[in-house]
Amino acid sequence: PESPPPLLSVDVTGLVSQFARSFVLIFPVYVLGYLGLSFSWVLIALCGLFWIRRHRGGKSSRLGRALAFLEDEEEAVRLSVSSADLPAWVHFPDTERAEWLNKTVKQMWPFICQFIEKLFRETIEPAVRGANNHLSTFSFTKIDIGHQPLRINGVKVYTENVDKRQIILDLQISFVGNCEIDLEIKRYFCRAGVKSIQIHGTMRVILEPLIGDMPLIGALSLFFLRKPLLEINWTGLTNLLDVPGLNGLSDTIILDIISNYLVLPNRITVPLVSEVQIAQLRFPIPKGVLRIHFIEAQDLEGKDTYLKGIVKGKSDPYGIIRVGNQIFQSKVIKENLNPKWNEVYEALVYEHPGQELEIELFDEDPDKDDFLGSLMIDLIEVEKERLLDEWFTLDEVSKGKLHLKLEWLTLMPTADNLDKVLTSIRADKDQANDGLSSALLILYLDSARNLPSGKKMNSNPNPLVLLSVGHKAQESKIRYKTNEPVWEENFTFFVHNPKRQDLEVEVRDEQHQCSLGNFKLPLSQLLESEDLTMHQRFQLSNSGPNSTINMKIALRVLSLEKPTRSPDHQHSAQVKRPSVSKDARKSSFKPQVPVSPTSDPNKPAPASPVTDSDKKTDAADKSQPANASPQWPTDLSRSSSSLQASNFSCSPSHLSAKEPTPSIASDISLPIATQELRQRLRQLENGTTLGQSPLGQIQLTIRHSSQRNKLIVVVHSCRNLIAFSEEGSDPYVRMYLLPDKRRSGRRKTHVSKKTLNPVFDQMFDFSVSLPEVQRRTLDVAVKNSGGFLSKDKGLLGKLLIPLASEELAKGWTQW
Repeated sequence: PESPPPLLSVDVTGLVSQFARSFVLIFPVYVLGYLGLSFSWVLIALCGLFWIRRHRGGKSSRLGRALAFLEDEEEAVRLSVSSADLPAWVHFPDTERAEWLNKTVKQMWPFICQFIEKLFRETIEPAVRGANNHLSTFSFTKIDIGHQPLRINGVKVYTENVDKRQIILDLQISFVGNCEIDLEIKRYFCRAGVKSIQIHGTMRVILEPLIGDMPLIGALSLFFLRKPLLEINWTGLTNLLDVPGLNGLSDTIILDIISNYLVLPNRITVPLVSEVQIAQLRFPIPKGVLRIHFIEAQDLEGKDTYLKGIVKGKSDPYGIIRVGNQIFQSKVIKENLNPKWNEVYEALVYEHPGQELEIELFDEDPDKDDFLGSLMIDLIEVEKERLLDEWFTLDEVSKGKLHLKLEWLTLMPTADNLDKVLTSIRADKDQANDGLSSALLILYLDSARNLPSGKKMNSNPNPLVLLSVGHKAQESKIRYKTNEPVWEENFTFFVHNPKRQDLEVEVRDEQHQCSLGNFKLPLSQLLESEDLTMHQRFQLSNSGPNSTINMKIALRVLSLEKPTRSPDHQHSAQVKRPSVSKDARKSSFKPQVPVSPTSDPNKPAPASPVTDSDKKTDAADKSQPANASPQWPTDLSRSSSSLQASNFSCSPSHLSAKEPTPSIASDISLPIATQELRQRLRQLENGTTLGQSPLGQIQLTIRHSSQRNKLIVVVHSCRNLIAFSEEGSDPYVRMYLLPDKRRSGRRKTHVSKKTLNPVFDQMFDFSVSLPEVQRRTLDVAVKNSGGFLSKDKGLLGKLLIPLASEELAKGWTQW
C-alpha cells in the first residue's frame, strides 16, 4: 500500500533562495550604516538599477516592433497610424494608388489655374451681376488659386454591373489650397474674399459613350456621389452678408449651397465629340427608384435620464434616411424603445455602384440629440434581390435592431403592366393625386421662343417656368432680359396615377410677376406615345401667336420585378460599415430646420414627392386675394405613412438642430386627432373642401408702425382647427420673429378652452425697424395647450410669413 503524504512539506531550496535575495538587499544597507555612510548611496544605487531595467525594456520593445513589422507590415502600419489619416487604397483592396496621376496634375496645375480664373471672370462674374440688381457692380479683383495642386489619394475602376459602353471611376480627391480670391461690390463699398479652401470627397468620373473613332470617348461627366467635406476661410464675410439680396444667407448656408451643387443629380459634362447628345448625358434617366418602408425598431438604447443620471428612462427615437442628396426624416415616437413608424419613402437612384442607403437613429432631446445607431446598405444588393424585408442590426451601438422593407422599382418604357401597378398601390379606385407612386415623369426643359414682352412693351422679360403635377410643383432658374431663354434643366415628378393626372406648365415673368403663357398636357397622352416619350415644341396658350416651349417628356412605369434565382437561393443584404466616424457623419448628415426661408427659389426642388402639407399651401394660395403677402419657397419630400401624411425633407447642413422639421403626422398621435386628420385629407383629395385649408386657418393683421418703430401683429381668430379630443382642442398662438428664437422674443396668446374656432383679438409688437423687418420672417404656430401633466399637447398648424413686402407699412389683414 502507498504511504500517506507527509503532514508538513518544506521547500528547502526555495527557502534558501528567498533568504539569499533578502540578504543581498539588506546587507548593503547594514554595511552603509556600519561604515557611517549617507543613505543617499542607497538612492543612487536604486536609480541606477531602474535605469538599467528601463534601457533593457526599451531595447526589447524596439526589437519586438521590428520583428512584428517584418512579419506583418500592413498590420504594423495600421496600428501606428489612425484610420482617418490613411488613404482609401489602404482600406479597400480594389482602390489603387495614383501617384502618376498626381504628378500629371502637378505639372498641369498652372494651366488649370488659368482655366479656373477664366471661368470666374467670363462665366461666374456675369451670372452674379445678372442675378440681382443689387449685385450689378459685382467684380473679382484678384483670383489666385495657389500653388498647392489637387491630390488624388486613390482610384477605383468599376468593372462589374456597368454598361459596356462606359467607364466608371471613383477618385478620392483632397484639395487644401492657399488661394486668394477677392471680390468687390462697388455700389455698397463692400469687399470680401476667400483665403483658403479645403475639399475632401469621392468624385465619380464617367467616360461615355465609348466610340470607335478618336478620341474614343464621347464625353466626360463629373459629380460627387455624396456631399463633400468643404471648408472655406472667408475674409470680410459679414460685410458681404449685409448687402441687400444676400442678407438672408450665412456662412453655413453658402457652404451648403456650394456642396449640394456638386452632388448628384447635378453634374459637370464636358463633350469631346460634337455628335454626342449632351442633354442626354447631363440629365440621364435614373437607374431605378428605391421604395423604403421604414417600419419599426426594437431594443433601442434608453438615452433619457433623470435625477442627474440616477434614474434611467427611455428614448424619443426618430430616423434619418439618406440616398445621395435626398434626405428624409421620420416622425418622433415619444418614450419608446420599440417604436413603430410605418412610413414609406421613395428615392431616385442615379448611380447604384458606389451608392448606399444610409440610416441613422437619434433620440430627440431639447439640446443635443443622442445617437442610437446607424446602418448602411449597398444598393447593388437591393437591386439584385428586388425585395428585402429583414431585421438589420444597428452599428456603432451595443444593441438595437431596425425592420426595413426595401423595394427596387425598375423604370419600364412601356405601359403593359401599368394596370397591375395601379392595383398594387390601390390607385385604380381612388381619385387622389398623392400616395405611393406608379410612374416617374422625367422632363427636360430646353428652351422657349418668341415670348411676349409682358407688361411693358419693347422690354425683354425675365422668364422662368413653373411645372406642376397634382400638388407637386417645381420651378426653373430665371433667365434675365430675354424672350428666347435657354434653360437646359431636368425635372422629375413622382406620379400617383398617370391616367388621371396632368402636367401643367406656366412661363412667368419674374420681374413683373405676370404670366407669359401656359399649357396643360394630360399624362394619358404619354401613355399613347412611342416609348412613353414626347420631344417637341409645345404651343403656349394665352401668349404670343408663335410662342413655343421646347421640352422632352418621358414617362416610366415603376415596376417591381421578381428576380430569377434557384430554389435554394438565400439572400442577405450586404451591410457596409461606415468609413467615417460617427461624430463626423452626424455633423454633416443630420437634417435640421432652416431658421429662415432662404433657400434658392431658382433651384429646382429635389426629385422626390411633395408632402400633404403642400395641399394646404396650394389651397390657401388659390383662395388668397391678389394683394396677399408674398409666398415663400418650399422644398419638401413626402412620407406616405399610414395616414398618408408626411414629413418635410430639406438640405441638412446649414440648418438649426433645435427644432425638428414640423410634421402633422408626428405631432398628432391621439386616435381622435388621427381620425380627423385622415378624414380632412380624404376630403381634400376628393375636392369637397375646395377653397379651405384642411388643417384650419388663422386670421392675422400685420403692419409696421414707423412712428413707434415696431412691427404690429394682431391675432384675430382661428377656424376649422384639428380636434385633439372629443371635446375639441385648447388652442393658443405662439409667434417668433426669426431668426430670434430666444424666450424674450416669444409672443403668446391666451388659451381658448374646448373650441375649434377660437377668438383671440390680441395685439403684439416687436421692436424692429422697417429695413430690418423686411429681412425677417414671422413664425406663427397654433398649438394645443392641454392641462397640467397632460399628454394632449402638440402642434395644430404652423406657417412662416416672409415680411419682405412693400405693403408692410400699410398693413394687411387676411386668413
